[in-house]
Amino acid sequence: MRNARLTVTTLAVLGLCACGRVEGVMTPIAFETPPGVSRVDMLVATTRSAVGVDPAQMFSGERGAEPAFADVAISIPPDARRQVGEVQWPQSLPPDPMRDFTTLRADRLTLPAAIERFDARVKRTKQGQVLVFVHGFNTRFEDAVYRFAQIVHDSRTDALPVLFTWPSRGRLLAYGYDHESATFSRDALERLLQGLVDDKAVHEVSILAHSMGNWVTIEALRQMAIRDRGLPGKIKNVMLAAPDVDFDVFQQQIAQISPTAGRFVVFVSRDDRALLASRRVWGDKPRVGGVDLSNPLYAQDFARDRILAIDLTGVRSDDPLGHSTFAAAPEIVRAIGLRLAGGQALWEGESVGERVGAATAGAIGAVGSVAGAAASAPFAPFEGRALENVGDGLAGVGDNLGYGASSLIGR
Repeated sequence: MRNARLTVTTLAVLGLCACGRVEGVMTPIAFETPPGVSRVDMLVATTRSAVGVDPAQMFSGERGAEPAFADVAISIPPDARRQVGEVQWPQSLPPDPMRDFTTLRADRLTLPAAIERFDARVKRTKQGQVLVFVHGFNTRFEDAVYRFAQIVHDSRTDALPVLFTWPSRGRLLAYGYDHESATFSRDALERLLQGLVDDKAVHEVSILAHSMGNWVTIEALRQMAIRDRGLPGKIKNVMLAAPDVDFDVFQQQIAQISPTAGRFVVFVSRDDRALLASRRVWGDKPRVGGVDLSNPLYAQDFARDRILAIDLTGVRSDDPLGHSTFAAAPEIVRAIGLRLAGGQALWEGESVGERVGAATAGAIGAVGSVAGAAASAPFAPFEGRALENVGDGLAGVGDNLGYGASSLIGR
């Protein structure tokens, strides 16, 4: 009985309950845009099912028979009326655009329609950049959409947003189902990434994965690397935030993706309570996102694989679990956006560790200079020594144009 209670308690820590949240937020609202309100347009690829789903929900947490697509637009309240890093959910419907995130468009698309809209938009981006977001555990469809809209807006990136959302039931006790659903979705994510790379108008693809979304992301990249003997040069940044992945398994996966070493950035934190709970669920095996970078064994492993490791331990955010700090801490999400806006990999040129390290020190400055120095310290060992001599191996950008944009999901 004690073990059963412990398991329930542990799983409950793995996400935040959406109890009391208003339903039906994906119903589009038409209104005159008030001054200061921003808009985020994104394309969606999903392995979720739409069968029997209310249009106000769009997609469920069940697994779809085949990939589906959507075009979504979300309005963001004026910056003066919101906290950077927060998703401001409507408390009632219709939402107030001056106060709430609001759905402006929610169109389900066929594959040809999705390709047409993607091609039209990517040509309008400054550098042909695409940002793919893969969410984590306990995430309903609307959660993924609104969180990605917040990240895109707060990071101020000009990249074309593409959300890949897999079948999470959005329930705390569906952890096992969610993990299997992530595995179920890895082939679809691989085909999506291949389609983006094959599109001639796309010059750069960045990937941001969170929590359990790292599992499906790393698996998809591993398959690509094995199939094609390495990843395409267009995949320039792979950002792994709070990876809920067994560290031993991660090492095996990265070993297969070794030709892309130097493009990977991992955000870790010892304050991540969700990953502490996950570690207990998985037999007390360390999760990648929760490792202690002061441990020389982890330092050596990241350095060997030329992975830039950024320690967010101690960074303040509005996430009580410390699991979404990468998106909820204003300094961090803006630092990422500034780097992507420059059209550079996170490890190129000026040290992103210095940039984010300064942001980290500022974010936790209230606890004192010693803590600030401790938070910044992990950046130094991984940049430079760990990333030197990467250059020539990553300089070329592969053509990989064989299948064209029509392979966004199926080929």
